[in-house]
Amino acid sequence: MTTANRIATLLGLLLATALAAGAAPVGAEETALQPPPITVLQSSPQVEPGFIFVAPKLHPGATGGQQGPEIVDDAGRPVWFDPIGNGDQPFDFRVQRYRGRPVLTWWQGQSHIARGVGEGVDEILDSSYHVVATIHAGNGLDADQHEFVLTPRSTALITVYHAVPYDLSSVGGPVDGKVFDGIVQEIDVATGRVLFEWHSLDHVPLTDSYQPLPSSPGAPWDYFHINSINLDSDQNLLISARHTWAIYKIDRRTGDVIWRLGGKESDFTLGPGARFAWQHDVHPAGPDALRIFDNASNGVPPLLPSRVIWLHLDLKSMTGTLERSFEHPAGLSAQSQGNAQPLANDDTFVGWGFTGRFSEFDAQNNLLFDAAVPSGYDTYRAYRSDWTGEPDTDPTAAAHANGDGTTTVDAIWNGATEVARWRILAGVDAGSLADVATVPWNGLDTTATIATTAPEVAVEALDSQGHVIRESATETTP
Repeated sequence: MTTANRIATLLGLLLATALAAGAAPVGAEETALQPPPITVLQSSPQVEPGFIFVAPKLHPGATGGQQGPEIVDDAGRPVWFDPIGNGDQPFDFRVQRYRGRPVLTWWQGQSHIARGVGEGVDEILDSSYHVVATIHAGNGLDADQHEFVLTPRSTALITVYHAVPYDLSSVGGPVDGKVFDGIVQEIDVATGRVLFEWHSLDHVPLTDSYQPLPSSPGAPWDYFHINSINLDSDQNLLISARHTWAIYKIDRRTGDVIWRLGGKESDFTLGPGARFAWQHDVHPAGPDALRIFDNASNGVPPLLPSRVIWLHLDLKSMTGTLERSFEHPAGLSAQSQGNAQPLANDDTFVGWGFTGRFSEFDAQNNLLFDAAVPSGYDTYRAYRSDWTGEPDTDPTAAAHANGDGTTTVDAIWNGATEVARWRILAGVDAGSLADVATVPWNGLDTTATIATTAPEVAVEALDSQGHVIRESATETTP
């Protein structure tokens, strides 16, 4: 077997394993499983334990690689990957909780109306990588890529962009123009019923936007650009709008705007260093405090460094004060996308959006970990989380003789997080297999060369205590 044929065979086995393990079947037309390689630029033993969750996707116009949700370890080794096909892209891959259990979630879909606006669905997978639910927007609309939050009520908060006819003459546009209405929907996951719906056009005027009118006649104006929704500590909603440079606290029952932070109509006076622009991913960060990914730029010079900021809000004096901030040491400027996640050890994990970088900082703002997706890719957000993946299929063994008295064996198990080592078995037939080597796990495809020409090979996945988790079928060496 030639090297090229062997690689194709192994990658085909990897894909079969991924699909059999219950991964969403949207990538079924792919011919090989090829996780985008992650480059680790800096690491430290002080990082928070856990796997890293990214969703590598190609930049507009880039070609050649697969896209999909991907779990990697601190060395950048792939643990699980689901290639998404049909022209779809993945966004916001992470661990959340649904009905008391950890699940994997992400959005996937396409952008037909305008760049940065998506039409797709939100996916929930269990620890065996089976689809638990696929969430669609309600009321005839399409789920957008920017946010998908599961709540303790077993509901989902999602974003929707809806292009509607609108008179834009008040901002210098055409009377018969179009505008994107930024919509929030809260959906009951089990039934798909829309429980709450909020529209930016009902509450935020066009004049609040910093986004120029589109140059293309007839193109909808993205005046608001909703890009995050989260529950505040009182269970009302925090909404971030990139194009108004503002954060809105919304009454979850009535939809009324409780206050505005930032932008042209801020209810708060912002102190030194507290102003932000083109921001993403707003979360509560303690009593009367927010954590914000401040993009600072939108790709138009001057390209200012992006940063993560913490603001304290005084609801009596209506002032906002900068409590903490940091930038990447390289001065990364994320013209779009990005997030910041607090970790249990007080570190902060940061996705630098369009730049394709993701990092971990300690409580003193020191960079501990830094990594990147391949050139031509980015990842909308990046996270670090605990995760136990238990695929309900068997691992796969693949082998070929090298012609020098050795055999190269690949031990493949997409998504199995508890494998510490692989025991390789070989023999003249399936009934006479014997232990010939034990090697450390080294990614979802672990390769080892063994000193044998035995025609039959199998592998056993071992946990950290040396117990057998599961064994592959016997593979005949070509």
